[in-house]
Amino acid sequence: MSGETVDRAGAVKETRVLLRHAQDPAMATIDGYRSYGGYETLERTLRDQEPDEIVNELEDSGLRGRGGAGFPMGKKVSFLPRGSQAKYLCCNADESEPGAFKDRELIQRNPHQLIEGIVISAFSGEIGHAFIFIRGEYDQQADILDRAVAEAYEAGYLGRNILGSGYDLELVVHRGAGAYICGEETALLDALEGKRGNPRLKPPFPAVQGLYGGPTLINNVETLSNVPHVVANGAEWFRSFGTEQSPGTKVVSISGCVGRPGNYEVELGVNLRDFVFSLGGGMLEGRELKALYPGGSSSPVLTADEIDLPYSFEAMAEAGSMLGSGSIIVADDSVSIPHMALRTARFYHHESCGKCSPCREGTNWTVKMLERVVRGEATPMDLDIISSVQQNIIGHCLCVLGDSMAMPVGAMVKKYREEFEQVIAAGAMQGFPGEAGREAQADGSAAGDPDAGPEAAERVRLVGRPLPEGPQEVTHG
Repeated sequence: MSGETVDRAGAVKETRVLLRHAQDPAMATIDGYRSYGGYETLERTLRDQEPDEIVNELEDSGLRGRGGAGFPMGKKVSFLPRGSQAKYLCCNADESEPGAFKDRELIQRNPHQLIEGIVISAFSGEIGHAFIFIRGEYDQQADILDRAVAEAYEAGYLGRNILGSGYDLELVVHRGAGAYICGEETALLDALEGKRGNPRLKPPFPAVQGLYGGPTLINNVETLSNVPHVVANGAEWFRSFGTEQSPGTKVVSISGCVGRPGNYEVELGVNLRDFVFSLGGGMLEGRELKALYPGGSSSPVLTADEIDLPYSFEAMAEAGSMLGSGSIIVADDSVSIPHMALRTARFYHHESCGKCSPCREGTNWTVKMLERVVRGEATPMDLDIISSVQQNIIGHCLCVLGDSMAMPVGAMVKKYREEFEQVIAAGAMQGFPGEAGREAQADGSAAGDPDAGPEAAERVRLVGRPLPEGPQEVTHG
């Protein structure tokens, strides 16, 4: 299980670990997975290693959570109490954030990689029950997981006395009901227990009191999929990829106004601009980069002048944004930033569970104010109030959903204030007769309808990401 480099004849090359052999449809089956060495790591682990050895390997590797927060996985496992009490592992496959679709591909192309990672992780934490919580809209992927879990049970990789080791693990695939809030780890636990998906007050944290009141390990699909590779090749091998604080590879979803949207696996620390213009295919003909979300729609946007930096957890934080789920959404110069801010706010307002006031009221108020902006009913002073309200939301909610709206909206108002003021002025002029009103009306970026304007113009059909051809060189391992 080593990495491979795929050259796209550009400045950035893919380094595939999780997506290695992904183009082979047989990888979705247990026979195909085992033909590439799958489950060999699990067999050696149960035969030769102790749980504490695996925990130490995960800690030494520096593997950070790939779902958004970036918390070290080994630390999470080490927080679980030892002993024979009931403990649980929950795989968070509720991938619902706009721009994120990497977990879908990992599940669809290589479900047994995830299952092997779950079993090894559960063994390291002495856990006897595991769940994969997958969003309800991922019907095809859930069917693939159901078949893969059934194959793993039949082959003896799940169930009682796995491979004669004396270790027992039951794994259940649980389909969600389509609520974005269930991607928050404690809301996911409530949903698994049959309750409405609402976030819980922390502490206590899930590692102490989680599912059914027992200690619980919660990790993302991509994080758990990395575990077999870390355990098979060692911490030093994993650290040979990426940066000191952000080791390993990252499956990055890129979408929006680019020529080749899709998932690409790269070493953390690649140059963000090079990634967008090399693997992502750059802007469509005649367009220029205007802004991008570096880590999904919940991350503060970066301007075209701010993206010459490494794509890593620490570099994104220093730039005032975050790597998040690793989902890059690109906007070119045909996109109206105020309308983009409104769409972002509407999504989080719609998905808010309403349990806490800052999120429930703050998202609703922000949507109404941004609607006033695009209709030309706001004033420049209202922009100051919008910014102030976003700051009052951040850090004051039960979970990060309110922050997920406030951070990008606040960044857009701050960095593109002049455009907001132009939209307000042009929208206000639409109500006046004469040449000025007609000019404002012709400017789609100022229209009250968020679906109007240049961004709704006919686009060139995006070219899908091609599969690699020819030999794929192995550079590590």
